[in-house]
Amino acid sequence: MTPGQQRNPWPNLAGELLIAPSLLACDVTHITEQIRAALTAGAEVLHVDVMDGKFVPNTAMGPDIVCALREMTTGPLDVHLMVVDPEAQAEQFILAGADSITFHVEATDNPEELIETLRRAGVGVGITLKPGTPVESLDAYLPLVDQVLVMTVEPGRGGQAFMEDMLDRIAKVASKLRNDQVLAVDGGITPETASLAARAGATMFIAGSAVFNDTGDIAGNIAALRSGAQEGRG
Repeated sequence: MTPGQQRNPWPNLAGELLIAPSLLACDVTHITEQIRAALTAGAEVLHVDVMDGKFVPNTAMGPDIVCALREMTTGPLDVHLMVVDPEAQAEQFILAGADSITFHVEATDNPEELIETLRRAGVGVGITLKPGTPVESLDAYLPLVDQVLVMTVEPGRGGQAFMEDMLDRIAKVASKLRNDQVLAVDGGITPETASLAARAGATMFIAGSAVFNDTGDIAGNIAALRSGAQEGRG
């Protein structure tokens, strides 16, 4: 991609209710079929978790996965960098085909510089933080990003239970965002918790286990998540 070429998906999605399956929960032996099923069922975004084993304990998903996903879909690929040096890693994921990069405010000494780098690359810009980090640490950067991700579990491991004390945080962030910004939630998202998060102001619902579970009914699972979120929006 040449500098300045835009592929930022968020201007066209802001204000919409978005379901974003987290591919970390896919069955790797059937990942192609599962992703196609999710897209056919109407998932608006595919969420890719990147872990380096340092910022969080686990490792997961590299640029090669993003490159393979890019061959499968023209839909938005949202990459969540859970890494200690997002500045050094963002470019390779952009080159692999990421449409948006979300980084942790705790992981960089200069978030504003990283935001500017992502802007120059033409991709969407997201920012997030761990549950124990004061939400005020985002305040200076909220006007500069397209998406804010509120983690509703500790990042780095799938299958955790939704932390209901994060609902106040979701509402606080929602009160500070513009209508053209996306407020995402990730962690323990089910139809029930999607309803709670939507009521607090979330607009994008990142879900792994609730989509790719033992039922095999990916379309039904996505429909249930959407119904729960819509119920919360009123």
